[in-house]
Amino acid sequence: MSRSERLLDLLQVLRRYRQPVSGRRLAEETGVSLRTLYRDIASLQAQGAHIEGEPGLGYILKPGFMLPPMMFSQEEIEALVLGSRWVAKRADTHLAAAAADALAKIAAELPADLRDELDASTLLVGPSPPVADGIDIALLRKAIRHERKLDLVYIDNDGSETRRTVWPFALGFFENVRVLVAWCELRQGFRHFRTDRIRQADMSESRYARRRQVLLREWRTTQNIAAPEGRRVGSA
Repeated sequence: MSRSERLLDLLQVLRRYRQPVSGRRLAEETGVSLRTLYRDIASLQAQGAHIEGEPGLGYILKPGFMLPPMMFSQEEIEALVLGSRWVAKRADTHLAAAAADALAKIAAELPADLRDELDASTLLVGPSPPVADGIDIALLRKAIRHERKLDLVYIDNDGSETRRTVWPFALGFFENVRVLVAWCELRQGFRHFRTDRIRQADMSESRYARRRQVLLREWRTTQNIAAPEGRRVGSA
């Protein structure tokens, strides 16, 4: 176990206690020697953890301490690496570059032992067929972030061109296709638009009437109601 993981475990154990707990008991629960336990407590205190107490009296972690953002467990490191590698292979070029940049920033701030874990991760993402988008996905993500209406030119299931004004609030990434989830003004309901069938998308200056979090919650509720009967939200 790395030192960073050991400190993380110690914090988790301390959080379980509302009264002072002896150093010997903390050492037993974290699987270290008493001497190592005292050194680890001193390290956490130096990082800003409000741990009160001393040998013979016990220790307690005062409320309000936030875990330093660059302390991750081994599995959290693996999740970060796997997630960024998936985005690099499955997302649009802008998001893929952002994932690589974000991981590089995290790596630069990590302690040496955790940085080694990140660099040596053996979790890989397999190849996938290229996804042909009709438009720049970055525009869709921007409209979602700013809660702006989109005017779409879309090819429906019958191959006919249709024009829609939609309220975009989510974007789904699948193996072979990406799907924009939106409220459609024409259909007065939630609809799914495959990005490879969007021929044109123009972002409006107008914000849509409801917050995207509300739309997402309503859409999820609709999905949950429909799922037992095998139905889905209507296609475009």
